[in-house]
Amino acid sequence: MKKTLCLLAFLMIVPAPPARAGALDDLLKGAGLGKAAGAGNADIVAGLKEALSIGTGNAVAATSKTDGYFGNEAIRILMPKNMQKVADVLGKAGYRKEVDEFVLGMNRAAEKAAPEAKRIFIDAIRGMSFEDARKILDGGDTAATEYFREKTSGKLSEAFRPIVSSSMNEVGTTRAYKEMMGKYAALTFVRSEPLDLDRYVTGKALDGLFHMVGQEETRIRKDPAARATDLLKSVFGGK
Repeated sequence: MKKTLCLLAFLMIVPAPPARAGALDDLLKGAGLGKAAGAGNADIVAGLKEALSIGTGNAVAATSKTDGYFGNEAIRILMPKNMQKVADVLGKAGYRKEVDEFVLGMNRAAEKAAPEAKRIFIDAIRGMSFEDARKILDGGDTAATEYFREKTSGKLSEAFRPIVSSSMNEVGTTRAYKEMMGKYAALTFVRSEPLDLDRYVTGKALDGLFHMVGQEETRIRKDPAARATDLLKSVFGGK
C-alpha cells in the first residue's frame, strides 16, 4: 500500500473541483487509498501535492547549483561525439586547458538555465488529468518522469535555449568552440562539420534534468527518508 501511495504522490496535483470530487474518491479507492488507508482524503491530496512539489523542486535545485551538472558524472555534459577527435588532437597539441574550459562552459550554461524548469513543471502538474494519472499508474517505474518529458520538453527547450546561448556567449564558450575548430583545421587540414552548439547543450541539459527527476521519483516511492515533513510522514509513514 505504501508503495502505491508514494507512486500516487509523484503523480497527482491539486484537489479536484467540487463537481469532480467523486472522481477523485473513485481514483483513490481504486488504488487502495480511500478511508481504509488510514488517512482522510484531504490529507492524502495535500500529501500528494507536497510530495510532488518536493520531488520536482529537489531535481531543479540539484541541477541549478554550481557544479549541478559539471560535478555530477551521471549528467555532466561532455564533448559532443563528433568533436571527440577534435578534442583529442587539440589536447595532444597542448590545448588541453582550452578543451577543459569549453566543457566547463557548456555545463555552466546548463546550470544557469535549469531554474526555468520549475514554473514549467508546475504548469504541467496543474494540467494533469485523471486519465493521465491512470496511465502513469499502469506504467513503469519512471512513468511520471516520462509524462513530464512528453509534456514539457518543448517548453523547456524554448526556455532553456536563449539562456544557454547567452551564457555561453558571456563566458566565451561559443568563441572557444570556433577557435578550437579553427585550430583543428590548421593542424589537420580537415574541416569538421559545424555543430549547433546551443541545441546540443540545451538537449543535454534537458536529459540531465529528467535524469534527476527520475531519481527523485524513485526516492519518493521507495525511501522513507525522502518523506521529510510531518504531513508526508503521516500519509506515507515516517520510519
